[in-house]
Amino acid sequence: MRTLFTAAIGGFVGAVVCASSYASAQDIRIGAMREGSSWYVFAATLEGMIEPQLSDANVEIIARGGGIANPMVVQNGDAEVALANVATSVWAANGHELYQGASAPDIRALVGGLNSVYMAAMVTNDFVERTGLDTLEEILASDEAIRVIMKPAGSSAPPTADMIMEALGTSRDEIIANGGDIIQVETAQIPQVIRDGGADLYFDTVLQGHPVITEVTLTGDVRFLDLPQNVLDHLAANGLAPAAYGPWFDNQTEANMGADFGTVLIANASLPDEVAYEITRTLIENADAMGEAHAAWAGFNPENAWRPENTGVPLHPGAEQYYRERGWIE
Repeated sequence: MRTLFTAAIGGFVGAVVCASSYASAQDIRIGAMREGSSWYVFAATLEGMIEPQLSDANVEIIARGGGIANPMVVQNGDAEVALANVATSVWAANGHELYQGASAPDIRALVGGLNSVYMAAMVTNDFVERTGLDTLEEILASDEAIRVIMKPAGSSAPPTADMIMEALGTSRDEIIANGGDIIQVETAQIPQVIRDGGADLYFDTVLQGHPVITEVTLTGDVRFLDLPQNVLDHLAANGLAPAAYGPWFDNQTEANMGADFGTVLIANASLPDEVAYEITRTLIENADAMGEAHAAWAGFNPENAWRPENTGVPLHPGAEQYYRERGWIE
């Protein structure tokens, strides 16, 4: 897990940006993920919203990073704001062992509760028919050579998949030792690998309307698996809330149990209060546009954006000022 994190944040090391630099350059870099991801869509929509409001700003999307890396991207000053998971923001702020002794004490929340992001497991129907194994417990406890596919390091999915395996008494090393494989490829490649029969078990983060998950379910002949209770308990102890999701996709006939990472827009504490205020105000007051950009944000409730359970880390003073003016924080 530590090796994965090292790879995830390679190239993101830099000095923390001080407030005076904003006064001169007004660069606002938005940490997201790769093009085509839901976070990239969010960042592009936010970019279009805030550029007219911050007329002196040069707004740029950083199309890399992910749930694990982005808290450190902001901490290190490589982005002024970024999308992050509530769970991984808490991990980073607290110096979770995943971060190899590093921590992110300077990250602050702007807008929380943006959408739920669920950790999910899927298995191919070919594997089920061949082995007779149709629950996650049975699959990971079996002697079958299981080919597990997931995103590369940088996403929240791989370390959370490790937690799932740990809760069920196995690990990547044990799967490989048993003749299986751990396949990590870019998001866009996953549907093809599954379609070609190159993987059996798929771990990923899932939200409504996700294009890659939609493609996988339409072309890969997979079924969703519930996360068992002992896995849910283990994930809850690591900041992920047990929650049901769906049915949203082809072959998902009913809701499945997963775990919710949560999504929050974070900033460095050094971001000037007036800039933090304006980004928060613009996003909150254009919430409908976010829902139109991607179905995942259609359920966002602005009045709950400040709540600790939706942010994970303390509010930026500029964001807090906005919420107090709205009367949502007394």
